[in-house]
Amino acid sequence: MVSPEGLVAAAAVLTGLGLLAWCLWAGWLEVPGEWREEEEEEGIPFIAEDSSGRCRLLCKSSALAQHLVRSLGRSVVLRGGCWPWPRWPRLQMLRQLLQPPELEPAVARELLQLPDAGLVALDWLVGPWGAAGGGEGGPSPVLLLIPNAAGKVTGGLLQLGLRALERGFIPVIFNRRGHNGCPLTTPRLQPFGDPGDLQEAVTYLCCRHPAAPLLAVSEGSGSGLLLAYLGESGSSSRLAAAACISPVFRGRDWFEAGMPWLYEWPLLLHLKRGLSRYAGSLAQAVDMDRLLGSRSLWELEEALFCQTKSRPTSWETYWERNEPLRDADEAAVPVLCLCSADDPVRGPPARSLPLELFRSSPYFFLLLTQHGGHCSFPRRGPGRCWGHEAVLEYFRAMAEFLRAEERRKGLPRPRRWGGPAVKPPVFTWQRSYTR
Repeated sequence: MVSPEGLVAAAAVLTGLGLLAWCLWAGWLEVPGEWREEEEEEGIPFIAEDSSGRCRLLCKSSALAQHLVRSLGRSVVLRGGCWPWPRWPRLQMLRQLLQPPELEPAVARELLQLPDAGLVALDWLVGPWGAAGGGEGGPSPVLLLIPNAAGKVTGGLLQLGLRALERGFIPVIFNRRGHNGCPLTTPRLQPFGDPGDLQEAVTYLCCRHPAAPLLAVSEGSGSGLLLAYLGESGSSSRLAAAACISPVFRGRDWFEAGMPWLYEWPLLLHLKRGLSRYAGSLAQAVDMDRLLGSRSLWELEEALFCQTKSRPTSWETYWERNEPLRDADEAAVPVLCLCSADDPVRGPPARSLPLELFRSSPYFFLLLTQHGGHCSFPRRGPGRCWGHEAVLEYFRAMAEFLRAEERRKGLPRPRRWGGPAVKPPVFTWQRSYTR
């Protein structure tokens, strides 16, 4: 005899499958746009399997770019692997959001108090195995993982952390105020592109691991925070290299254009559930009825940061201070942006990719593939995401390049790739590397 609860669960599953089948039949899970000819011709091509399509690197010519081309060209990670539904990026996105990692990692949480008494959480991935060491006789690099702007730590991000742990990195997840179980001790959350709290976390990591290289990788809309930090801090970022997986480059346009409901509604509910825990505290600063009644991420962002009780501001003014690329010209750390032309969340490449930035800046590298969805880049077999392997290969190539340059020029090896050294006083990326 089947229980009533079992019947309800079965009905929900059948309804979900029916809705999915209808979406597939109606074409809602397929992006109709094709690979544009100008995008196909521009950049340096890499060989890829049929499932992942053509993969190209767009960047300004430099010694660093040439080394990266050679390293990625020798690697097999860009060949992707077989994926049965390459032209259904929304289905890939749903899989990426819902599928758990292959192994659940053990996490040690550390709370970091900020100057205004707020808290951010640092989750250190410590299992199911330990770091294997940094190699080359040096300390293990610290890899800072930044989730999407909603604070949702996806299975894909955890899987990247586990892959990094296998390769000798020390992965740690940055959780914003009030996100992912981090206590909210002030009636203030972190705006979309305000890097203040991230800067405090980076400073702490440098103090805790003074001899280790510090790297950072962000996922989806969380890239807005990392890009804003790199632009605002410039050569003082203390990072050796950074990577963005399916980044959102233009924040305001992204919110106003709207997103697929398969992506927006789960994140909207995730945010509301987290904010409702702090309704009493946040009521001092914002209209909670309006906030929890938001029907889109745009409405929620505006209610949370623009229509405040103490310091209301306009939507235009908010984005003048929070656009991810507002100070992109000041960035002085290599950044790999891994993007897909069929990303249903970021939007069409013609209006969502700042191609001129990659053509003119020696620090920005665009790795663009035809089919990969949003933060998905799927393949069969261990890892399930060739994008993660490409990011880790990129970090390996950056370390290899710096070691070669130090040996060639006879420079003293710094304590860290992007931080202070004994001699010379401060290590920064040499201009000759990016010429």
